[in-house]
Amino acid sequence: MSGTKKPETWTTRRLLGWMADAFAKKGLDSPRLMAELLMSHVIGCDRLRLYMDADRPASPLERESLRSLVARALTCEPVQYLTGEAWFHGLPYHVDRRVLIPRPATETIVSHVLHHARADPAFARDALIADICTGSGCIAVALLRGLPGARVVATDISAAALGVAARNAGRHAVGDRLDIVQGDMLSALDDHPVARGRGSLHYLVSNPPYIPDHEWPAVAPNVKNHEPESALRGGADGLEYVRRVLDSGPAFLRPGGVLAVEVADSAAAAAESLARAQPMLTGVMTLKDFEGLPRVIVGRRD
Repeated sequence: MSGTKKPETWTTRRLLGWMADAFAKKGLDSPRLMAELLMSHVIGCDRLRLYMDADRPASPLERESLRSLVARALTCEPVQYLTGEAWFHGLPYHVDRRVLIPRPATETIVSHVLHHARADPAFARDALIADICTGSGCIAVALLRGLPGARVVATDISAAALGVAARNAGRHAVGDRLDIVQGDMLSALDDHPVARGRGSLHYLVSNPPYIPDHEWPAVAPNVKNHEPESALRGGADGLEYVRRVLDSGPAFLRPGGVLAVEVADSAAAAAESLARAQPMLTGVMTLKDFEGLPRVIVGRRD
């Protein structure tokens, strides 16, 4: 025997360990999960399969793809942008730098609307919903999937974001019940043949920009440096766009219709006060998200 050590094969197991170690040293959140997501993306399998075939050797092309993705991840680029996919309310969505990455906190809106609609057959059967600042379309698509008789008007000022929303609607086979309208907040509804009549919506939902200016310096680099700033920042107190939803939104609701808007937890009390001062809303309350934070302001039109 020559005594020359044979190079170690880059197996799935070894690559996962290498990536997780690199991410941990960088201080990134959930380093093992990030490694699994990147590995399963490059190989084209689910995460469970990684461990069922842990000694599978990686091809040169797979190794090169992983090196490129790891380099980007170490600059704090979100793994959802690296893989082009994020999960929301049990469904996968395409995401890229044109849209925000869906957050679990926003599922609070979807869960509330679905629970409310399923308790009222009239609402569940033919609900008309507006989703303001739709972004990736995750709220709209999740509601359409949960309410087979519903129709959603999804608005956004960004044509690029609406392209992502349309792609996700097609992916989940709800595009025939989704009307996409480009425009500024609720003014986009004035151009829609159904919603412009006012008093027609069963639900009006929104996840608008809401990070207050004073909190912006502390925002994590994976968010601040990669996600669209225009979809994040909500003005001096974080309520610039929330106010517009609360001021103009109730007029689009039919009697008994529900408004739900996501806010920064630090501004939830102020946002609830604004909603209580809106004469067209009743039953105003704040819903907590999965972390127990005050997150969604809801109210019902008299």
